[in-house]
Amino acid sequence: MKSLETVNKKFEKTIATFHGICIIIFGFIKTDFKFSVAKQRRDMIDIGHRIRQLRYKNDLTLEELASRTELTKGFLSQLENNLTSPSLQTLEDIAEALGTTLSRFFAVENDEQIVFTSDDEFVDEQENCTIHWIIPNAQKNEMEPILIELEANAESKLIEPHEGEEFGYVLRGRVLLVRDSNKKGNLLRKGDSFYIRGDESHYLKNDTDKKAVVLWVSTPPEF
Repeated sequence: MKSLETVNKKFEKTIATFHGICIIIFGFIKTDFKFSVAKQRRDMIDIGHRIRQLRYKNDLTLEELASRTELTKGFLSQLENNLTSPSLQTLEDIAEALGTTLSRFFAVENDEQIVFTSDDEFVDEQENCTIHWIIPNAQKNEMEPILIELEANAESKLIEPHEGEEFGYVLRGRVLLVRDSNKKGNLLRKGDSFYIRGDESHYLKNDTDKKAVVLWVSTPPEF
């Protein structure tokens, strides 16, 4: 009998250990599934737009959100413009700072942003020019507008041939629109505009000693 009791106790101990291991394994599976679903949803929505939308809703500046999340203002700005991707943990921290959860963060909303302010803008300062991406994540749209500031005696990047069309309006100074078919360039002054097909290589050139500013729109997005 004593031997049988010993066997029963060992069996019960084994069962208890097995039960504990199962709980741990299923816990890992559940957690992994939760974050896999979150990752899939993260890849399906415009994260940058969602962060900015919630930040505006909470009346927060980038500096204030950076302080709450212990992230840099520059990193958050890149997130809002979809120039980088956050880890799930970072995204969870941001969601918490914005007063929501990951599940609510990924909830589909039908509100579409149609008005954009200077806070939405991303500025890319290059050696000879500065590009203002005035509509965030415009690459997913049918057209892409930018403001380009050309320093004195500077050129924009070369736009290779594409199937779309482009429009430009000179806001300040003067520029030359240089194309394969016109190497000397078409002169445009403040208030002038251009409308071209994208069937040949082209670029903008500022051959003056003053800065020029041009509103430039491409469809489909080419910048």
